[in-house]
Amino acid sequence: MATCSTNSDSVDELDDPGAAPYGNFINYYTFNPPENRLGLIPATLLQDLGYSNGHRTTLILDVGCNSGDLSVAFYKHLVQEPVCEEESDRSQVHLLGFDLDEALIQRAQQTNPLPSNISFIPLDITTDGSQLQDYLDQRGCSHFQLCLCLAVTMWVHLNHGDRGLLQLLSRLASISQHLLLEAQPWKCYRSAARRLRKLGRSDFDHFKTLKIRGDIAEHAREHLERHCGMELIQSFGNTAWDRKLLLFRRR
Repeated sequence: MATCSTNSDSVDELDDPGAAPYGNFINYYTFNPPENRLGLIPATLLQDLGYSNGHRTTLILDVGCNSGDLSVAFYKHLVQEPVCEEESDRSQVHLLGFDLDEALIQRAQQTNPLPSNISFIPLDITTDGSQLQDYLDQRGCSHFQLCLCLAVTMWVHLNHGDRGLLQLLSRLASISQHLLLEAQPWKCYRSAARRLRKLGRSDFDHFKTLKIRGDIAEHAREHLERHCGMELIQSFGNTAWDRKLLLFRRR
């Protein structure tokens, strides 16, 4: 995952998230800590969605998890520390995070405080989704109960074009009961392209030819509802960087 913020030009260019063409910024959570999202998401989300039965397996997927900081914080936010082992729901709630950057995944694996409940794998979902299906099959599930796709869509869109963005949304919808989506607004596209040029790197292949522009979150909602059998059920408001957190449900 990576970022766009109104004061990002003050960030040292060597640490500039726009310099990472796939959003795999090495210190992402130092300037966009997990609390920026978690403050908008109720700790009762799993119960609210009907996943409060401790005897049911609940699977969560974090797309583009970077170094795993948000994955771990999100898990702890939703699955509270039990008073005693008998009261624990943790054994039934599992989170899988993936990112295309193997170095970030290695860091996530090394710092993971809950390896029995949280796992991380290197994966480029634009080229291979079989590992996700294998993960589901191994646990006897047909879908992830909740999928997080936070600040990922822009990078897929810039690197794989309109078709790549729509394919990503369709693929996630096909394996998820609920999808929590944070799509970067168009101003972030311009900032990412500008920073890349500023560092003397080649522009994104698809930036100038994208036809899906403007309100990206609205384009995503339209595609999910018209073509993917999902419906928008809640907006958790906007993050500090003015991005919508939208929750979709399979019809």
